[in-house]
Amino acid sequence: MMLTTHVPAVQALLAAALGEGRSQRLCQQLELPVGLPAAGPGRSSRAELATALTVALFGDVQDRVPLAAEYVADLQRAGRKLVLDHGALRTVAAPCGALPAGDAAFRRLLEPLGFEVVGVYPLPKLGMTGRAYAHRDLPEGIAQFFVSELHPERFSAPFQAAVQRVVGHSRDPLSASCAELLDALQRDGSLPLAAAARLLLGLVSCFDRQHDEPTIADYERLLEESPEMAWIATEGNAYNHATDRVACVETTAAEQRRLGRPIKDRVEVSSSGRVRQTAFRAGLVRRGFRSEGGREERLVPGSFHEFISRAALPAGGLDLSFDSGNATAIFAMTGVPGS
Repeated sequence: MMLTTHVPAVQALLAAALGEGRSQRLCQQLELPVGLPAAGPGRSSRAELATALTVALFGDVQDRVPLAAEYVADLQRAGRKLVLDHGALRTVAAPCGALPAGDAAFRRLLEPLGFEVVGVYPLPKLGMTGRAYAHRDLPEGIAQFFVSELHPERFSAPFQAAVQRVVGHSRDPLSASCAELLDALQRDGSLPLAAAARLLLGLVSCFDRQHDEPTIADYERLLEESPEMAWIATEGNAYNHATDRVACVETTAAEQRRLGRPIKDRVEVSSSGRVRQTAFRAGLVRRGFRSEGGREERLVPGSFHEFISRAALPAGGLDLSFDSGNATAIFAMTGVPGS
């Protein structure tokens, strides 16, 4: 494969999957990676397809998180582009009907795209485990995925029963044709451009809620013990947050606070001191619930936008690691206000 300093295949993939106008807007908002391995004319490498997926999911967060869209608009007015560091999603490590349990539901997508697990992060206070997936071909340039899974067995029996009622009959969004394309991608490292665009659309559909609306009773039961599981009940496997890699989190946080935006009171600092993070509080979204009266809607926490600064390792290169303490604090951004 050859290396490119531009991203025509990424733009072509996004245009085919999302439309020309949306593709152009997203590519203007993001600093796309330089040096992506390319597969040649008429084909998409795994790195190009992986990048296109992260761009599409970033766009989805903007659609669902008004604060993220406002922040990106600020950058656009200032003539700056956002550097996408990572996106996060949540899963449940329990039987989920047709959907593979926990991390496995996304490992089967991410590994053919060229991602590999580079860190496992216990989150004992949350009853969860996080896994960081970095790209083999361009780890500093292609946004990572932080996939967490919740362990219901660490909670009460009534909680576990509610989890099964909520996710136990989940659908598998990955079609047989997309699974075949993933196999071909894993084998060959690239796909014809038209096939890659079809796969991109199929992959985006996997980052959504795959189960039915929960009941009010089950949602409240989950919320008592785990705001994270309650969030999964309404949002499923959607991008929980997207993260801008900034030069100085403290400066960024101070500016957002000056603008009156609901950002964390403190910056989280990793045990190494090299990774610093903060985030907006998740905005409230209206979601439906099944109830004795039929159906009703409530405002619940949705997704959010995060900021991160990464210092260099002593041996060189950015510190791309995560930190369990940082992650635990950032996860609190989807808690119910006042709880």
